[in-house]
Amino acid sequence: FIMRMFIKSWIPRCLQILRAPCRSFHGYHRLLTSQIISHYEAIHQYKKELPKYFNFASDVLDEWSQLEKDGRKPANPAFWWVNEEGEEVKWSFEELGFLSRKAANVLSEACGLQRGDRVIAVLPRVPEWWLLNVACMRTGIIFVPGTSQLTAKDISYRLQASKAKCIITSDTLAPAVESVVSDSQFLKSKLIVGKGSRDGWLNLKELLAMASAEHECVKTRSQDPMLIYFTSGTTGFPKMVVQSHSSYGIGLVSGGRHWMNLTPSDVMWNTSDTGWAKAAWGSVFAPWICGSCVFVHHMPQFKPAVIAETLSKYPITTFCTAPTAFRMLVQHDLSRYKMMSLKHCISAGEPLNPEMMAKWKSQTGVDIHEGYGQTETVTICANMKGMKIKPGSLGKALPPFDVQIIDDHGAVLPAGEEGSIAVRIQPTRPFCLFSEYLDNPEKTAATVRGNFYVTGDRGIMDEEGYIWFVGRDDDIINSAGYRIGPFEVESALIQHPAVAESAVVSSPDPDRGEVVKAFIVLTPAFASHDPEKLTQELQQHVKKVTAPYKYPRKVEFVQDLPKTVSGKIQRKVLRNREWGR
Repeated sequence: FIMRMFIKSWIPRCLQILRAPCRSFHGYHRLLTSQIISHYEAIHQYKKELPKYFNFASDVLDEWSQLEKDGRKPANPAFWWVNEEGEEVKWSFEELGFLSRKAANVLSEACGLQRGDRVIAVLPRVPEWWLLNVACMRTGIIFVPGTSQLTAKDISYRLQASKAKCIITSDTLAPAVESVVSDSQFLKSKLIVGKGSRDGWLNLKELLAMASAEHECVKTRSQDPMLIYFTSGTTGFPKMVVQSHSSYGIGLVSGGRHWMNLTPSDVMWNTSDTGWAKAAWGSVFAPWICGSCVFVHHMPQFKPAVIAETLSKYPITTFCTAPTAFRMLVQHDLSRYKMMSLKHCISAGEPLNPEMMAKWKSQTGVDIHEGYGQTETVTICANMKGMKIKPGSLGKALPPFDVQIIDDHGAVLPAGEEGSIAVRIQPTRPFCLFSEYLDNPEKTAATVRGNFYVTGDRGIMDEEGYIWFVGRDDDIINSAGYRIGPFEVESALIQHPAVAESAVVSSPDPDRGEVVKAFIVLTPAFASHDPEKLTQELQQHVKKVTAPYKYPRKVEFVQDLPKTVSGKIQRKVLRNREWGR
Protein backbone atom coordinates (compact mmCIF):
# COMPACT_ATOMS: atom_id res chain seq x y z
CA PHE A 1 0.00 0.00 0.00
CA ILE A 2 2.77 2.42 0.98
CA MET A 3 4.63 1.58 -2.24
CA ARG A 4 1.47 2.16 -4.33
CA MET A 5 0.95 5.53 -2.63
CA PHE A 6 4.60 6.45 -3.26
CA ILE A 7 4.27 5.58 -6.94
CA LYS A 8 0.94 7.40 -7.21
CA SER A 9 2.18 10.58 -5.55
CA TRP A 10 5.82 10.90 -6.59
CA ILE A 11 6.15 9.51 -10.09
CA PRO A 12 3.83 12.16 -11.63
CA ARG A 13 5.75 14.82 -9.71
CA CYS A 14 9.07 13.48 -10.99
CA LEU A 15 7.75 13.45 -14.54
CA GLN A 16 6.56 17.03 -14.10
CA ILE A 17 10.02 18.07 -12.93
CA LEU A 18 11.66 16.27 -15.84
CA ARG A 19 9.27 17.76 -18.39
CA ALA A 20 9.43 21.34 -17.13
CA PRO A 21 12.88 22.19 -18.51
CA CYS A 22 11.75 21.20 -22.02
CA ARG A 23 8.84 23.61 -22.09
CA SER A 24 8.40 25.54 -25.37
CA PHE A 25 11.85 24.81 -26.72
CA HIS A 26 11.06 22.13 -29.33
CA GLY A 27 13.22 19.55 -27.58
CA TYR A 28 15.98 21.80 -26.26
CA HIS A 29 16.65 21.73 -22.53
CA ARG A 30 16.27 24.89 -20.49
CA LEU A 31 19.23 27.19 -20.89
CA LEU A 32 20.66 29.60 -18.37
CA THR A 33 20.40 33.30 -19.18
CA SER A 34 23.83 33.61 -20.79
CA GLN A 35 23.44 30.27 -22.54
CA ILE A 36 20.30 31.35 -24.41
CA ILE A 37 22.27 33.99 -26.26
CA SER A 38 25.26 31.69 -26.82
CA HIS A 39 22.98 28.91 -28.07
CA TYR A 40 21.46 31.02 -30.83
CA GLU A 41 24.76 32.64 -31.68
CA ALA A 42 26.22 29.16 -32.22
CA ILE A 43 23.37 28.43 -34.66
CA HIS A 44 23.94 31.77 -36.39
CA GLN A 45 27.64 30.99 -36.81
CA TYR A 46 26.99 27.41 -38.04
CA LYS A 47 28.50 25.80 -34.95
CA LYS A 48 25.10 24.22 -34.34
CA GLU A 49 22.54 23.08 -36.87
CA LEU A 50 19.61 25.33 -37.71
CA PRO A 51 16.57 23.68 -36.08
CA LYS A 52 13.86 22.45 -38.42
CA TYR A 53 11.26 24.34 -36.38
CA PHE A 54 11.67 27.75 -34.81
CA ASN A 55 9.30 30.42 -33.55
CA PHE A 56 10.63 33.55 -31.89
CA ALA A 57 7.58 33.93 -29.65
CA SER A 58 7.67 30.45 -28.13
CA ASP A 59 11.38 29.66 -28.39
CA VAL A 60 12.76 33.00 -27.23
CA LEU A 61 10.16 35.26 -25.62
CA ASP A 62 8.45 32.48 -23.65
CA GLU A 63 11.83 31.22 -22.51
CA TRP A 64 12.76 34.64 -21.14
CA SER A 65 9.33 34.75 -19.49
CA GLN A 66 10.03 31.50 -17.68
CA LEU A 67 13.47 32.65 -16.55
CA GLU A 68 11.83 35.85 -15.34
CA LYS A 69 9.33 33.83 -13.27
CA ASP A 70 12.17 31.71 -11.89
CA GLY A 71 14.05 34.81 -10.77
CA ARG A 72 16.97 34.00 -13.05
CA LYS A 73 16.81 37.19 -15.10
CA PRO A 74 17.47 40.85 -14.19
CA ALA A 75 14.35 42.78 -13.20
CA ASN A 76 14.23 44.94 -16.34
CA PRO A 77 10.88 44.99 -18.13
CA ALA A 78 10.69 43.50 -21.61
CA PHE A 79 9.01 46.61 -22.99
CA TRP A 80 8.95 50.20 -21.76
CA TRP A 81 6.98 52.85 -23.62
CA VAL A 82 6.56 56.57 -22.87
CA ASN A 83 5.23 59.61 -24.68
CA GLU A 84 5.41 63.39 -24.34
CA GLU A 85 2.12 63.49 -22.41
CA GLY A 86 3.69 61.53 -19.57
CA GLU A 87 1.88 58.26 -20.29
CA GLU A 88 3.83 55.09 -19.63
CA VAL A 89 3.45 51.38 -20.42
CA LYS A 90 5.66 48.65 -18.98
CA TRP A 91 5.39 44.95 -19.76
CA SER A 92 7.36 42.09 -18.32
CA PHE A 93 8.06 39.14 -20.62
CA GLU A 94 5.21 37.34 -18.84
CA GLU A 95 2.81 40.23 -19.52
CA LEU A 96 3.97 40.43 -23.13
CA GLY A 97 3.18 36.72 -23.47
CA PHE A 98 -0.23 37.09 -21.83
CA LEU A 99 -1.30 40.04 -23.99
CA SER A 100 0.16 38.68 -27.23
CA ARG A 101 -1.78 35.42 -26.77
CA LYS A 102 -4.98 37.45 -26.43
CA ALA A 103 -4.02 39.43 -29.54
CA ALA A 104 -3.32 36.16 -31.37
CA ASN A 105 -6.87 35.04 -30.63
CA VAL A 106 -8.21 38.38 -31.88
CA LEU A 107 -6.42 37.90 -35.20
CA SER A 108 -7.49 34.28 -35.57
CA GLU A 109 -11.08 34.55 -34.37
CA ALA A 110 -12.43 38.10 -34.71
CA CYS A 111 -10.42 38.91 -37.85
CA GLY A 112 -10.79 35.42 -39.35
CA LEU A 113 -7.12 35.10 -40.26
CA GLN A 114 -5.20 31.88 -40.78
CA ARG A 115 -1.58 30.84 -40.83
CA GLY A 116 0.14 32.25 -43.92
CA ASP A 117 -2.26 35.18 -44.32
CA ARG A 118 -0.69 38.63 -44.58
CA VAL A 119 -1.50 41.58 -42.33
CA ILE A 120 -0.46 45.16 -43.06
CA ALA A 121 0.16 47.27 -39.96
CA VAL A 122 0.31 51.02 -40.60
CA LEU A 123 0.93 52.26 -37.08
CA PRO A 124 3.12 54.81 -35.31
CA ARG A 125 5.25 53.87 -32.29
CA VAL A 126 2.38 52.64 -30.13
CA PRO A 127 2.59 49.58 -27.83
CA GLU A 128 0.07 47.70 -29.95
CA TRP A 129 2.56 47.51 -32.81
CA TRP A 130 4.83 45.29 -30.71
CA LEU A 131 1.89 43.30 -29.39
CA LEU A 132 0.53 42.55 -32.86
CA ASN A 133 3.99 41.73 -34.18
CA VAL A 134 4.36 38.99 -31.56
CA ALA A 135 0.75 37.87 -32.07
CA CYS A 136 1.50 37.29 -35.75
CA MET A 137 4.51 35.15 -34.81
CA ARG A 138 2.31 33.02 -32.54
CA THR A 139 -0.28 32.44 -35.26
CA GLY A 140 2.01 32.07 -38.27
CA ILE A 141 0.41 35.15 -39.82
CA ILE A 142 2.85 37.23 -41.90
CA PHE A 143 3.40 40.73 -40.51
CA VAL A 144 3.80 43.53 -43.10
CA PRO A 145 4.86 46.79 -41.40
CA GLY A 146 4.29 50.16 -43.03
CA THR A 147 5.31 53.61 -41.87
CA SER A 148 2.53 55.88 -40.65
CA GLN A 149 3.64 58.48 -43.21
CA LEU A 150 2.41 56.41 -46.16
CA THR A 151 0.00 58.16 -48.48
CA ALA A 152 -3.33 56.67 -49.58
CA LYS A 153 -1.70 55.77 -52.91
CA ASP A 154 1.14 53.97 -51.09
CA ILE A 155 -1.31 52.01 -48.96
CA SER A 156 -3.38 51.04 -51.98
CA TYR A 157 -0.31 49.65 -53.76
CA ARG A 158 0.76 47.68 -50.69
CA LEU A 159 -2.69 46.19 -50.21
CA GLN A 160 -2.80 44.99 -53.79
CA ALA A 161 0.79 43.80 -54.06
CA SER A 162 0.84 41.91 -50.75
CA LYS A 163 -2.70 40.50 -51.11
CA ALA A 164 -3.19 41.35 -47.45
CA LYS A 165 -6.26 39.87 -45.77
CA CYS A 166 -6.29 42.45 -42.97
CA ILE A 167 -5.10 45.99 -42.39
CA ILE A 168 -4.40 47.47 -38.97
CA THR A 169 -4.08 51.19 -38.37
CA SER A 170 -4.75 53.94 -35.84
CA ASP A 171 -7.96 55.92 -35.55
CA THR A 172 -6.18 59.01 -36.92
CA LEU A 173 -4.92 57.18 -40.02
CA ALA A 174 -8.12 55.23 -40.66
CA PRO A 175 -9.69 57.86 -42.99
CA ALA A 176 -6.75 57.66 -45.42
CA VAL A 177 -6.92 53.86 -45.35
CA GLU A 178 -10.69 53.90 -45.77
CA SER A 179 -10.37 55.86 -49.01
CA VAL A 180 -8.49 53.01 -50.74
CA VAL A 181 -9.57 49.74 -49.12
CA SER A 182 -12.26 49.20 -51.72
CA ASP A 183 -9.45 48.80 -54.28
CA SER A 184 -8.36 45.52 -52.68
CA GLN A 185 -10.15 42.31 -53.59
CA PHE A 186 -8.28 40.34 -50.92
CA LEU A 187 -9.07 42.35 -47.77
CA LYS A 188 -11.32 40.57 -45.25
CA SER A 189 -11.05 42.66 -42.10
CA LYS A 190 -9.99 46.07 -40.80
CA LEU A 191 -8.69 46.53 -37.27
CA ILE A 192 -8.41 49.91 -35.59
CA VAL A 193 -6.02 50.74 -32.75
CA GLY A 194 -7.30 53.52 -30.52
CA LYS A 195 -10.26 54.61 -28.45
CA GLY A 196 -12.52 55.60 -31.32
CA SER A 197 -14.92 53.45 -33.30
CA ARG A 198 -15.60 53.43 -37.02
CA ASP A 199 -18.23 51.71 -39.12
CA GLY A 200 -16.93 48.53 -40.69
CA TRP A 201 -13.87 48.41 -38.44
CA LEU A 202 -13.07 46.13 -35.51
CA ASN A 203 -11.65 47.77 -32.39
CA LEU A 204 -8.54 46.09 -30.95
CA LYS A 205 -8.99 47.42 -27.42
CA GLU A 206 -12.53 46.08 -27.15
CA LEU A 207 -11.60 42.72 -28.63
CA LEU A 208 -8.55 42.32 -26.37
CA ALA A 209 -10.72 42.85 -23.30
CA MET A 210 -12.93 39.91 -24.32
CA ALA A 211 -10.28 37.60 -25.82
CA SER A 212 -9.03 34.46 -24.12
CA ALA A 213 -5.39 34.37 -23.01
CA GLU A 214 -5.19 30.66 -23.84
CA HIS A 215 -3.41 30.17 -27.14
CA GLU A 216 -1.08 27.46 -28.42
CA CYS A 217 1.72 28.82 -30.56
CA VAL A 218 1.83 27.30 -34.04
CA LYS A 219 4.82 25.14 -34.92
CA THR A 220 6.55 27.16 -37.63
CA ARG A 221 9.45 25.92 -39.71
CA SER A 222 12.61 27.97 -39.43
CA GLN A 223 12.38 29.01 -43.08
CA ASP A 224 8.65 29.82 -43.09
CA PRO A 225 7.92 33.48 -43.97
CA MET A 226 7.45 35.76 -40.96
CA LEU A 227 7.84 39.33 -42.25
CA ILE A 228 7.46 41.24 -45.49
CA TYR A 229 9.05 44.67 -45.85
CA PHE A 230 8.48 47.00 -48.77
CA THR A 231 11.79 48.51 -49.82
CA SER A 232 12.31 51.17 -52.45
CA GLY A 233 14.69 50.66 -55.33
CA THR A 234 16.18 53.17 -57.71
CA THR A 235 13.52 52.39 -60.30
CA GLY A 236 10.05 50.89 -60.35
CA PHE A 237 7.66 50.09 -57.52
CA PRO A 238 8.85 49.05 -54.04
CA LYS A 239 9.95 45.44 -53.78
CA MET A 240 8.58 43.03 -51.15
CA VAL A 241 11.43 41.59 -49.07
CA VAL A 242 10.49 38.28 -47.42
CA GLN A 243 12.22 37.39 -44.14
CA SER A 244 11.79 34.02 -42.45
CA HIS A 245 11.26 33.13 -38.80
CA SER A 246 14.95 32.30 -38.44
CA SER A 247 16.50 35.02 -40.64
CA TYR A 248 15.65 37.91 -38.33
CA GLY A 249 14.66 35.75 -35.34
CA ILE A 250 18.10 34.13 -35.00
CA GLY A 251 20.16 36.13 -37.49
CA LEU A 252 20.24 39.30 -35.38
CA VAL A 253 21.75 37.67 -32.29
CA SER A 254 25.39 38.37 -33.21
CA GLY A 255 24.60 41.98 -34.05
CA GLY A 256 22.74 42.32 -30.78
CA ARG A 257 25.59 40.87 -28.78
CA HIS A 258 28.69 42.29 -30.50
CA TRP A 259 27.51 45.49 -32.23
CA MET A 260 24.71 46.63 -29.92
CA ASN A 261 26.56 45.16 -26.91
CA LEU A 262 23.33 43.95 -25.30
CA THR A 263 22.83 41.82 -22.19
CA PRO A 264 19.71 41.05 -20.11
CA SER A 265 20.57 44.05 -17.90
CA ASP A 266 20.44 46.59 -20.73
CA VAL A 267 17.78 49.05 -21.84
CA MET A 268 17.86 49.65 -25.61
CA TRP A 269 16.36 52.73 -27.27
CA ASN A 270 16.18 52.73 -31.05
CA THR A 271 14.39 55.74 -32.57
CA SER A 272 13.55 54.11 -35.91
CA ASP A 273 10.04 54.36 -37.31
CA THR A 274 7.99 51.16 -37.09
CA GLY A 275 7.72 50.88 -40.87
CA TRP A 276 11.41 50.20 -41.38
CA ALA A 277 13.52 47.09 -40.96
CA LYS A 278 15.74 48.92 -38.49
CA ALA A 279 12.81 48.80 -36.05
CA ALA A 280 12.83 45.00 -36.34
CA TRP A 281 16.59 44.99 -35.79
CA GLY A 282 16.89 47.34 -32.82
CA SER A 283 13.40 47.38 -31.31
CA VAL A 284 12.37 43.71 -31.52
CA PHE A 285 14.69 40.85 -32.38
CA ALA A 286 18.20 41.88 -31.30
CA PRO A 287 17.26 43.21 -27.85
CA TRP A 288 14.71 40.51 -27.08
CA ILE A 289 16.90 37.58 -28.09
CA CYS A 290 19.48 39.06 -25.70
CA GLY A 291 16.85 39.41 -22.96
CA SER A 292 17.14 43.21 -22.96
CA CYS A 293 14.47 45.84 -22.41
CA VAL A 294 13.05 47.55 -25.51
CA PHE A 295 12.54 51.25 -24.73
CA VAL A 296 10.28 53.38 -26.93
CA HIS A 297 9.57 57.11 -26.84
CA HIS A 298 6.61 57.95 -29.02
CA MET A 299 7.66 61.27 -30.56
CA PRO A 300 5.63 62.36 -33.59
CA GLN A 301 8.50 64.69 -34.53
CA PHE A 302 12.22 64.59 -33.88
CA LYS A 303 13.16 67.01 -31.09
CA PRO A 304 16.82 67.12 -29.97
CA ALA A 305 15.91 68.50 -26.54
CA VAL A 306 13.43 65.67 -25.92
CA ILE A 307 16.02 63.09 -27.00
CA ALA A 308 18.62 64.52 -24.63
CA GLU A 309 16.16 64.79 -21.75
CA THR A 310 15.01 61.20 -22.29
CA LEU A 311 18.59 59.90 -22.26
CA SER A 312 19.06 61.72 -18.96
CA LYS A 313 15.78 60.77 -17.31
CA TYR A 314 15.61 57.04 -18.08
CA PRO A 315 18.20 54.27 -17.49
CA ILE A 316 18.93 53.82 -21.21
CA THR A 317 22.22 52.01 -21.72
CA THR A 318 22.25 51.59 -25.51
CA PHE A 319 21.08 54.25 -27.95
CA CYS A 320 20.57 53.91 -31.69
CA THR A 321 19.50 56.64 -34.07
CA ALA A 322 20.05 57.80 -37.64
CA PRO A 323 23.14 59.77 -38.70
CA THR A 324 20.94 62.80 -39.39
CA ALA A 325 19.70 62.70 -35.80
CA PHE A 326 23.24 62.51 -34.42
CA ARG A 327 24.16 65.54 -36.56
CA MET A 328 21.23 67.50 -35.14
CA LEU A 329 21.95 66.40 -31.58
CA VAL A 330 25.58 67.58 -31.55
CA GLN A 331 24.36 71.04 -32.54
CA HIS A 332 22.34 71.02 -29.32
CA ASP A 333 24.10 71.83 -26.03
CA LEU A 334 24.48 68.27 -24.72
CA SER A 335 26.83 69.35 -21.94
CA ARG A 336 23.76 70.43 -19.92
CA TYR A 337 22.52 66.84 -19.69
CA LYS A 338 23.79 64.02 -17.51
CA MET A 339 23.30 60.76 -19.36
CA MET A 340 24.45 58.64 -16.44
CA SER A 341 23.33 55.23 -17.76
CA LEU A 342 24.37 55.65 -21.40
CA LYS A 343 27.34 53.44 -22.26
CA HIS A 344 26.97 52.44 -25.92
CA CYS A 345 25.73 54.18 -29.08
CA ILE A 346 25.22 52.78 -32.56
CA SER A 347 24.25 54.17 -35.93
CA ALA A 348 23.23 52.72 -39.28
CA GLY A 349 21.32 53.66 -42.39
CA GLU A 350 24.04 55.74 -44.01
CA PRO A 351 27.64 56.48 -43.00
CA LEU A 352 28.25 59.00 -40.24
CA ASN A 353 30.94 61.60 -40.84
CA PRO A 354 33.99 61.17 -38.58
CA GLU A 355 33.71 64.81 -37.48
CA MET A 356 30.23 64.20 -36.08
CA MET A 357 31.43 61.10 -34.28
CA ALA A 358 34.21 63.11 -32.63
CA LYS A 359 31.78 65.83 -31.55
CA TRP A 360 29.40 63.26 -30.03
CA LYS A 361 32.27 61.61 -28.14
CA SER A 362 33.50 64.95 -26.80
CA GLN A 363 30.02 65.94 -25.61
CA THR A 364 28.86 62.61 -24.16
CA GLY A 365 32.00 60.57 -23.57
CA VAL A 366 30.50 57.67 -25.54
CA ASP A 367 31.71 56.32 -28.89
CA ILE A 368 29.36 55.73 -31.81
CA HIS A 369 29.73 52.25 -33.32
CA GLU A 370 28.62 52.19 -36.94
CA GLY A 371 27.08 49.10 -38.46
CA TYR A 372 25.88 48.10 -41.88
CA GLY A 373 23.19 45.92 -43.34
CA GLN A 374 20.01 46.09 -45.39
CA THR A 375 16.37 45.13 -45.21
CA GLU A 376 17.47 42.05 -47.17
CA THR A 377 20.14 41.13 -44.64
CA VAL A 378 20.88 41.45 -40.95
CA THR A 379 23.97 43.24 -39.58
CA ILE A 380 26.78 42.13 -41.88
CA CYS A 381 29.49 44.65 -40.92
CA ALA A 382 30.08 46.59 -37.73
CA ASN A 383 32.53 48.44 -35.55
CA MET A 384 32.04 45.88 -32.82
CA LYS A 385 32.46 46.48 -29.11
CA GLY A 386 36.10 46.05 -28.11
CA MET A 387 37.31 46.51 -31.68
CA LYS A 388 39.35 49.51 -32.80
CA ILE A 389 36.90 52.03 -34.25
CA LYS A 390 37.85 53.60 -37.54
CA PRO A 391 35.59 56.67 -37.75
CA GLY A 392 33.70 56.76 -41.02
CA SER A 393 34.12 53.06 -41.77
CA LEU A 394 31.39 50.43 -41.70
CA GLY A 395 33.64 48.21 -39.60
CA LYS A 396 34.55 44.60 -40.34
CA ALA A 397 32.46 41.65 -41.45
CA LEU A 398 30.40 40.24 -38.60
CA PRO A 399 30.68 36.44 -38.29
CA PRO A 400 29.53 34.28 -40.01
CA PHE A 401 29.46 36.59 -43.03
CA ASP A 402 32.23 36.65 -45.60
CA VAL A 403 31.93 40.20 -46.94
CA GLN A 404 34.09 41.13 -49.92
CA ILE A 405 34.51 43.87 -52.49
CA ILE A 406 33.95 42.39 -55.96
CA ASP A 407 34.16 43.58 -59.54
CA ASP A 408 31.47 43.49 -62.23
CA HIS A 409 32.28 39.83 -62.96
CA GLY A 410 32.12 38.60 -59.35
CA ALA A 411 35.87 38.43 -58.75
CA VAL A 412 37.20 39.54 -55.35
CA LEU A 413 39.17 42.79 -55.56
CA PRO A 414 42.36 43.50 -53.61
CA ALA A 415 42.47 45.94 -50.70
CA GLY A 416 42.13 49.57 -51.70
CA GLU A 417 40.15 49.00 -54.90
CA GLU A 418 36.57 50.19 -55.24
CA GLY A 419 33.83 47.72 -56.14
CA SER A 420 30.50 46.26 -55.06
CA ILE A 421 29.97 45.33 -51.41
CA ALA A 422 28.92 41.68 -51.49
CA VAL A 423 28.27 38.67 -49.24
CA ARG A 424 29.50 35.21 -50.19
CA ILE A 425 26.61 32.76 -50.68
CA GLN A 426 28.51 29.75 -52.04
CA PRO A 427 28.89 26.97 -51.09
CA THR A 428 26.34 27.84 -48.37
CA ARG A 429 23.84 30.69 -48.51
CA PRO A 430 23.46 32.21 -45.01
CA PHE A 431 19.97 31.48 -43.66
CA CYS A 432 19.78 35.04 -42.35
CA LEU A 433 19.59 36.57 -45.81
CA PHE A 434 16.17 37.36 -47.24
CA SER A 435 14.22 34.54 -48.87
CA GLU A 436 13.16 36.41 -52.00
CA TYR A 437 11.55 39.50 -53.46
CA LEU A 438 7.98 38.24 -53.42
CA ASP A 439 6.49 37.68 -56.90
CA ASN A 440 9.63 39.14 -58.49
CA PRO A 441 12.05 36.34 -59.48
CA GLU A 442 13.92 38.61 -61.90
CA LYS A 443 14.85 41.11 -59.19
CA THR A 444 15.72 38.27 -56.82
CA ALA A 445 18.05 36.71 -59.40
CA ALA A 446 19.65 40.10 -60.11
CA THR A 447 21.06 40.21 -56.57
CA VAL A 448 23.39 37.29 -57.34
CA ARG A 449 26.73 37.79 -59.07
CA GLY A 450 28.83 34.65 -59.25
CA ASN A 451 29.27 33.34 -55.71
CA PHE A 452 27.97 36.50 -54.06
CA TYR A 453 24.86 38.38 -52.99
CA VAL A 454 25.36 41.96 -54.19
CA THR A 455 24.10 44.73 -51.90
CA GLY A 456 23.91 47.48 -54.51
CA ASP A 457 26.36 49.60 -52.49
CA ARG A 458 29.92 50.38 -53.50
CA GLY A 459 32.86 50.39 -51.15
CA ILE A 460 36.54 49.80 -50.49
CA MET A 461 38.18 47.34 -48.08
CA ASP A 462 41.42 48.46 -46.45
CA GLU A 463 44.41 46.30 -45.50
CA GLU A 464 42.93 45.59 -42.04
CA GLY A 465 39.59 44.38 -43.41
CA TYR A 466 37.58 47.51 -42.62
CA ILE A 467 35.00 48.43 -45.23
CA TRP A 468 34.51 52.02 -46.36
CA PHE A 469 31.28 53.13 -48.00
CA VAL A 470 31.59 55.00 -51.29
CA GLY A 471 27.93 55.26 -52.31
CA ARG A 472 24.99 53.53 -53.87
CA ASP A 473 25.67 52.26 -57.38
CA ASP A 474 23.47 55.02 -58.76
CA ASP A 475 24.99 57.74 -56.50
CA ILE A 476 28.50 57.52 -57.97
CA ILE A 477 29.49 60.61 -59.97
CA ASN A 478 31.54 60.10 -63.15
CA SER A 479 33.11 63.44 -64.00
CA ALA A 480 35.52 63.56 -66.94
CA GLY A 481 36.51 59.96 -66.25
CA TYR A 482 36.94 60.42 -62.49
CA ARG A 483 34.65 58.34 -60.27
CA ILE A 484 33.64 60.30 -57.19
CA GLY A 485 31.61 59.03 -54.24
CA PRO A 486 29.28 61.57 -52.62
CA PHE A 487 30.12 60.55 -49.06
CA GLU A 488 33.80 61.54 -49.28
CA VAL A 489 32.87 65.03 -50.53
CA GLU A 490 30.19 65.38 -47.84
CA SER A 491 32.72 64.29 -45.21
CA ALA A 492 35.11 67.00 -46.38
CA LEU A 493 32.40 69.66 -46.35
CA ILE A 494 31.14 68.82 -42.85
CA GLN A 495 34.59 69.63 -41.45
CA HIS A 496 33.98 73.31 -42.25
CA PRO A 497 32.17 75.21 -39.47
CA ALA A 498 29.72 76.72 -41.98
CA VAL A 499 28.22 73.35 -42.92
CA ALA A 500 25.42 71.85 -40.82
CA GLU A 501 24.81 69.08 -43.35
CA SER A 502 25.14 68.53 -47.08
CA ALA A 503 24.14 66.28 -49.95
CA VAL A 504 26.32 65.76 -53.00
CA VAL A 505 24.96 64.62 -56.39
CA SER A 506 25.88 64.72 -60.06
CA SER A 507 24.87 67.69 -62.17
CA PRO A 508 24.98 67.91 -66.00
CA ASP A 509 27.93 69.72 -67.58
CA PRO A 510 28.55 70.26 -71.31
CA ASP A 511 32.31 69.68 -71.05
CA ARG A 512 32.71 67.03 -68.33
CA GLY A 513 29.44 65.17 -68.82
CA GLU A 514 28.64 65.63 -65.15
CA VAL A 515 30.18 67.45 -62.22
CA VAL A 516 29.91 67.44 -58.44
CA LYS A 517 27.19 69.62 -57.00
CA ALA A 518 26.75 70.20 -53.26
CA PHE A 519 23.48 71.19 -51.61
CA ILE A 520 24.44 72.74 -48.28
CA VAL A 521 22.49 73.62 -45.14
CA LEU A 522 24.41 76.33 -43.28
CA THR A 523 24.95 76.61 -39.55
CA PRO A 524 23.27 79.68 -37.97
CA ALA A 525 26.60 81.50 -37.56
CA PHE A 526 27.17 81.53 -41.34
CA ALA A 527 23.60 82.06 -42.54
CA SER A 528 24.17 85.74 -43.37
CA HIS A 529 27.57 85.39 -45.05
CA ASP A 530 28.07 86.41 -48.66
CA PRO A 531 27.07 83.32 -50.74
CA GLU A 532 29.66 83.84 -53.48
CA LYS A 533 32.59 84.25 -51.10
CA LEU A 534 31.41 81.36 -48.95
CA THR A 535 31.12 79.13 -52.03
CA GLN A 536 34.73 79.84 -52.98
CA GLU A 537 35.86 79.26 -49.40
CA LEU A 538 34.11 75.88 -49.26
CA GLN A 539 35.52 74.82 -52.63
CA GLN A 540 39.05 75.63 -51.49
CA HIS A 541 38.40 73.81 -48.23
CA VAL A 542 37.40 70.59 -50.04
CA LYS A 543 40.48 70.80 -52.27
CA LYS A 544 42.68 70.87 -49.17
CA VAL A 545 40.87 68.09 -47.30
CA THR A 546 40.50 65.56 -50.13
CA ALA A 547 41.68 65.06 -53.72
CA PRO A 548 41.22 68.38 -55.58
CA TYR A 549 39.28 66.82 -58.47
CA LYS A 550 36.46 65.96 -56.03
CA TYR A 551 35.61 69.54 -55.11
CA PRO A 552 32.03 70.70 -55.84
CA ARG A 553 32.05 72.83 -58.96
CA LYS A 554 28.47 73.81 -58.18
CA VAL A 555 27.14 74.82 -54.76
CA GLU A 556 23.59 75.63 -53.72
CA PHE A 557 22.63 76.76 -50.22
CA VAL A 558 19.28 75.38 -49.02
CA GLN A 559 17.15 75.51 -45.87
CA ASP A 560 16.86 71.74 -45.61
CA LEU A 561 17.51 68.51 -47.48
CA PRO A 562 14.92 65.99 -48.69
CA LYS A 563 14.90 62.95 -46.41
CA THR A 564 13.04 59.70 -46.05
CA VAL A 565 10.91 59.20 -42.95
CA SER A 566 13.78 57.17 -41.51
CA GLY A 567 16.11 60.17 -41.84
CA LYS A 568 18.17 59.16 -44.88
CA ILE A 569 19.08 61.94 -47.30
CA GLN A 570 17.28 61.45 -50.62
CA ARG A 571 20.06 62.20 -53.08
CA LYS A 572 17.90 60.73 -55.82
CA VAL A 573 15.38 63.59 -55.44
CA LEU A 574 18.13 66.18 -55.82
CA ARG A 575 19.79 64.31 -58.68
CA ASN A 576 16.52 64.03 -60.60
CA ARG A 577 15.93 67.73 -60.12
CA GLU A 578 19.37 68.51 -61.52
CA TRP A 579 18.82 66.33 -64.56
CA GLY A 580 15.26 67.54 -65.15
CA ARG A 581 13.67 64.14 -64.53
